[in-house]
Order: sequence, then C-alpha cells, then structure tokens
Amino acid sequence: MATTTCTRFTDEYQLYEELDHQKLEREARICRLLKHHNIVRLHDSISEEGFHYLLFDLVTGGELFEDIVAREYYSEADASHCIHQIIDSVHHIHQHDIVHRDLKPENLLLASKCKNAAVKLADFGLAIEVQGDQQAWFGFAGTPGYLSPEVLRKEAYGKPVDIWACGVILYILLVGYPPFWDEDQHKLYQQIKAGAYDFPSPEWDTVTPEAKNLINQMLTINPAKRITAQEALKHPWVCQRSTVASMMHRQETVECLKKFNARRKLKPQTNSTKNSIVTSPKGNLPSPALEIIKITEQLIEAINNGDFEAYAKICDHGLTCFEPEALGNLVEGMDFHRFYFENLLSKNSKPIHTTILNPHVHLIGEEAACIAYIRLTQYVDGQGRPRSSQSEETRVWHRRDSKWQNVHFHCSGAPAAPLQ
Repeated sequence: MATTTCTRFTDEYQLYEELDHQKLEREARICRLLKHHNIVRLHDSISEEGFHYLLFDLVTGGELFEDIVAREYYSEADASHCIHQIIDSVHHIHQHDIVHRDLKPENLLLASKCKNAAVKLADFGLAIEVQGDQQAWFGFAGTPGYLSPEVLRKEAYGKPVDIWACGVILYILLVGYPPFWDEDQHKLYQQIKAGAYDFPSPEWDTVTPEAKNLINQMLTINPAKRITAQEALKHPWVCQRSTVASMMHRQETVECLKKFNARRKLKPQTNSTKNSIVTSPKGNLPSPALEIIKITEQLIEAINNGDFEAYAKICDHGLTCFEPEALGNLVEGMDFHRFYFENLLSKNSKPIHTTILNPHVHLIGEEAACIAYIRLTQYVDGQGRPRSSQSEETRVWHRRDSKWQNVHFHCSGAPAAPLQ
C-alpha cells in the first residue's frame, strides 16, 4: 500500500438535485477557472444517479470571523492583513471576468487551524461571468446587508458590487458591527441606497484615517467611481500596513464581533436566488443526522474488523472513492476495497480503535446526506508498538429502500487502513 496522500482533493461537498444541474455546471465552470491561494479550489465534479457533487479543497479552519474572536490579540494591522487576502482573491476573480455576488463572513474561511492560516474565499453558487467591465442587470442576488446600491435599485451592475461588499466586511473587521443595520429590511435597503453610514465615536476614534479612507472609497455609491480591487491592493493601508495600520489591540472590536457572530447565527441570512443546504454540527442533531453518524460508525467498525461482507452491505456496489491507496485516482466499484480486506484487514489480529471527531452532517432532502469528520485510528504495528494515524474523511450517503448506502468516499491524510 502506498503512503502517498491526496490532501488537496476535497472534503466538503455540495449536492444539488437534477433541476439545479445547470446552476451547478455554471458554478463548476467558474471554479475551474480560478487557481489562487486565497480561493477554495475545485478539483472535480461528479454526477451520479441524479445527484451532482463538487469536490473542493479541504478547509478546516472554520470561518474567519469566528477565528478572530478566539484570538488573544487582534489589531487594525490584522484587519489589514485579512482584507488584503480577501481583495487579492477578488482581484483574481475579476481578472477572470467573474463576479462573486455573495461576499460575506460565512464565505470567508481559513485553510486550517494553524496560526496565520490563509483566508479562503468560498461558495461561488451565485457567481456570474461578465465581459470585462460589462454592466447589466443579472438579477437580484446576494445577502441583504452586503448588497450594493445599484443592485437594490435594480440597475445594471458588475464587478463593483464585490468591492462594495468588501467595504462592508472591512468596516466589520475594524469595529465588530456592520455599517448598515436595521431589523426592518426596507429601512436597511434605504440606508444602503443612501450610503448612510458614519464612523461614530468612541470606537472609530482609534482607527487610522487611512483605514477610513479605504472604506469610503469602497462604499462609494456610484459604482463607476468606486475603487477597483487592483487599486485597493495599492492603497497604503493595505500594502504598507506595517507602517500605516495601528498595532493596538482592539478588545472592543472583538467583543462587538462576538455579538455580531451570535446574531447572524441566530438569524440566518436570506439569499435571494440560492437554495440552502442544511448543515448540522454535532449537538442538537436531527434524527436523520444521527442515523448518518451511526451508520458511518458501523461502516468503520466493519473495516476495523476486516468484515468485507458487512462493509459491502453498507456500501453501494458502484461506490466511488478518492483515497491515498488510489494515488489520487477516482476508483469505482468494490474490487479495489476487497483486495485490502482479503490481504490485510481480515488477517490483522492486533487491536484497532477508531474515534470519529467533529462530525458535520449535511442533509440534502430526505434521501441524501454527506458527513465530514476527522478519523483518529489507534493500532499496533508489526513490532508491537502502539501507533496513531489521522485522516480527514467525507462520505456521501443515499437512502435506497429505506436503507442508507455509502455512494462516495473521500479520504485525505493517512491511509484508511494502517500499515501493520
């Protein structure tokens, strides 16, 4: 068995029903164009029995805004570093004539839990392709607090809508609350169309004039006069942050951002043209999600026991997979797995113990689900020494005749079956 890993192949899936196939193809086409260290990369797309899967980079750091509130130190310079990465990703997509249309905190992820992990722009479900600086009416799309004035007026729009959203995000990064806010959506939209924001005291008193200047250029009502991504990257507050941005810890910003995070989690944002996918972290899981965790545990138990018969009953006969043993290739069918059961797993008499960590279940209607988790395996090697290995895994499940079956599997990290 090879020890080569395929860590850059994915661990998060988005599933769409047949009627969304055209939208998915557009998203896949757009994502294939984008190769940037601050953008979650698409590696493949799979169609199977009416379901369509997009396979992206594994990103394990969670949301940027959630990471910020957990930091012991956060300054204006840190905010500059964050927005620099965001603008750099936006500049890249604009160079490829793509408009994201849904820039918001939920779509700003971190590559890993490591300190200074890269910010990753995600979710191109609302993205569109344009011709250069083309301005046209592409439909009402986005998230309320981040919509630009031209979209709300139902005027022609283009790349500048992403810069407006970046301005909103930067404002939040600096003080922990948004520039436009009202429980009444109509009043919120009136604020945005009027560009009615300010820099109230005392929280803005400690923000440098250069930071405020960049926000003003991003939140310019007239899109033709709004700063571009390329210009923003040359702004002193962005490209000279070590000498321009303040290094003072912004505790009040962190406290306000905690409240902002809690509020947006309790009150989900409404996307005008995007179908939602239910995500269930461990805790308060609905019954189907618990079923998925349980059946996943049963499948792993069959692997640990070397019980191919039990494994085959849980898996679809056309199971597809990406895993280290396949050397980055997509493998279909059970013969590939049978080899390891017959020649390794079934012959192992040493104990194996597996723990599933941080399971996240995505329910897609009533007949499909996806689970992503970290698999920690403890085993005894050929010399009798205790060992541990870790892998990030995703399994796609489909319910057939009231029984869940594993139809796709992806593993990044250590081989699924430890070498003895």
